[in-house]
Amino acid sequence: MSIAIRKLDAAQPDFQAQLTAVLAFEAGEDAAIDQAAAQILADVKARGDAAVLDYTNRFDRLSAASVTALEIGRQELQDALAQLSPERRNALQTAADRVRAYHERQKKECGSDGFSYTEADGTVLGQKVTPLDRVGIYVPGGKAAYPSSVLMNAIPAKVAGVQEIIMVVPTPDGVKNPLVLAAAAIAGVDRVFTVGGAQAVAALAYGTTTIPQVDKIVGPGNAYVAAAKRRVFGTVGIDMIAGPSEILVICDGTTDPDWIAMDLFSQAEHDELAQSILLCPDAGYIAAVEASINRQLAQMPRHEVIRTSLTDRGALIKVRDMEQACEIANHIAAEHLEISAENPQHWADRIRHAGAMFLGRYSSESLGDYCAGPNHVLPTSRTARFSSPLGVYDFQKRSSMINISEAGAQTLGKVAAELAYGEGLQAHARSAEYRLKDKP
Repeated sequence: MSIAIRKLDAAQPDFQAQLTAVLAFEAGEDAAIDQAAAQILADVKARGDAAVLDYTNRFDRLSAASVTALEIGRQELQDALAQLSPERRNALQTAADRVRAYHERQKKECGSDGFSYTEADGTVLGQKVTPLDRVGIYVPGGKAAYPSSVLMNAIPAKVAGVQEIIMVVPTPDGVKNPLVLAAAAIAGVDRVFTVGGAQAVAALAYGTTTIPQVDKIVGPGNAYVAAAKRRVFGTVGIDMIAGPSEILVICDGTTDPDWIAMDLFSQAEHDELAQSILLCPDAGYIAAVEASINRQLAQMPRHEVIRTSLTDRGALIKVRDMEQACEIANHIAAEHLEISAENPQHWADRIRHAGAMFLGRYSSESLGDYCAGPNHVLPTSRTARFSSPLGVYDFQKRSSMINISEAGAQTLGKVAAELAYGEGLQAHARSAEYRLKDKP
């Protein structure tokens, strides 16, 4: 069972064009999906609960009589937690504890307490940081269920001080994933509705009689969810438009090739559009990884998904040296970047663009997915060039604080008036001049 994975060489004159072809992925370009999402959003905005109920019963093959019947009570969440095996519950709790500890440290280090300072004339300037009131969390529930996503989205919101967390999760055919419900209990989610798709995004964005409007929607979903999130941005905040999962491995050839092959599998098994790329200066090592891929593939339960992902979007790339590998990595700006090499920090210092960096051969990306602590909600599709992992800061907002003293108004008023006259805004200028002792 072999895979026809692409092999590129950075020394080839058309390498950049080949790399661009490998990276090419345009999310949300399907006009039919976008139009369907727009219609659902408009319908839910107009009809509220009735539309949410209609779409949920149709798409998830349910027969609920009301949206109220789609809410999961807190006792059911606690029951799901209590029914887990001790090993599974301990793993979930350990992961939650580590995610919480990391984000509590992040809150402290990111200036979440605000600041102020007083100038010589008594003017006080500063910034007040406040949490959002209510946040909506979308948790996928179709092809796969992700309790880890519950932890990664809900815990930083709680650490930030969000007052209420509303979780939506589709349950096709009425099947609820107990680990997802248990994760909601551990993370402190306040309310859970078994609603998914664009209708869930609409309900969170606009509010219905039963589902309250939120201030921000976070969490990954399918193409319809992504299209809906894109359209409601502005009415509410969103975290990001998530694309297929990605891993980029920079390896100097000193790591067991079986480990690297499995690391590439770990993203490829997500779905057929996931992307796994290896950068290495050692052609012999690349051949060893390819051999390992072909040897281990048959052992994977999701081998067909892995095969399609690696064939369509994967690549093994020979580079001149590790410096060039870092240059290419900065261009790719991958969601997950593993630096599996001797002295990985040396190469990490050369990386400017990556969602999350995993340093050293023991730092498999899978640990970051579940329990390392840093958030696994990361920018994809090269958006790490300008955006960051989900964090406490995503659940807070900042207000500027301006308290001008009488003395300060004498100086700043003249500056403001001069600039306002220059812009032709006389009322602005006069407003500042009224505060002057020596009015013009």
